[in-house]
Amino acid sequence: MTKISILGCGWLGMPLAEALLDKGLQINGSTTTVEKLSLLQSENINPFLIDIPSIIDEGSLEMINFSSSMNSFLHGSETLIIDIPPKLRSASVPADEKTFVKKIAALIPFIIKSTVQNVLFVSSTSVYGENQGTVDESTIPEPETESGKQLLECESLLKSNSNFKTTILRFGGLIGFDRQPGKYLAGRENLENPESPVNLIHQKDCIGIILKIIESDYWNETFNAVSPFHPSRESYYSQKAADLNLPLPKFDHSKPSVGKLIENNKIINLLKYTFTEPNL
Repeated sequence: MTKISILGCGWLGMPLAEALLDKGLQINGSTTTVEKLSLLQSENINPFLIDIPSIIDEGSLEMINFSSSMNSFLHGSETLIIDIPPKLRSASVPADEKTFVKKIAALIPFIIKSTVQNVLFVSSTSVYGENQGTVDESTIPEPETESGKQLLECESLLKSNSNFKTTILRFGGLIGFDRQPGKYLAGRENLENPESPVNLIHQKDCIGIILKIIESDYWNETFNAVSPFHPSRESYYSQKAADLNLPLPKFDHSKPSVGKLIENNKIINLLKYTFTEPNL
C-alpha cells in the first residue's frame, strides 16, 4: 500500500488526508497539538506530534525528539505533502530571522535520507506582488509581504534539491467549510481597492487538485491554483455579506484600485483539472 505523509493536518491537511484514505492510501499525519493526536488516530491517520524547530541545536533534547519523530513520520512514504502556514503576521516573530525558511531548511536533510521521492509544497499566490497585474506561472514573482518572501525562498530551496522531485502549489485565498467570505469584510468601512479582482479557491478544489497531481504524477511543476472567477472585491464581498444578512462593506473609491489577477490556465490545460466550485 502506498504511503503518503502530510506535514500539517489542519484546515486543509485533515480533509485531504481523509480523501487520500478513501483512495486506499496509507496516511501519516502530523500535528503540533497533543490533543489532536487522538482525532487523527480515530480517522485511521497514523498520528505524529511534530513541531519543527527554527533553531537547530543538534545536542538539544528538542532536536533529538524532532529527529526521531521526523524519521518515523517519513519512513516508508513515497510522497510528502508540506502544508504548514508561515505564521509571520505575529509581532512576536521578527521578520528578519526568516523563521519559516529555517524550518523548511531543517526538513530537507530528513527528506533526503528518507524514502520520499516526491514533495508537494503548499505555497501561496502572495509570492506575486499586488502591482504585477495579470500573472501566471511564467511571471517572475515580486513578493511584497514577509510571508510571500519567505514562501518564495522556501520554494527555491525545495526545487533546487535534486534528491527529490518538488511540485509547488500556489493557492489563492482559501474558502469553504467554516471559512465564509461574507464574514470577512462585513460592516467594515473605508476599504481600499474596490475594483481589484478576487483570487480565491474552495477547499474542495484544493483537495481535488492535489489528488490530481498525485494521480497524474505531475512533479517538478509549479501551479497557480485559483478559481476561474474574478469579480471585483466590492461586488463579491458585498454580495456575500448580503447573502448572510450582514452589514455591507463600504469601499473607498477616492484612489485607483490595484491588485493582481492570477491566471490558472496551467491547472486547466496541463493538469486537465475541472473545478468543482468555479463560481464562488
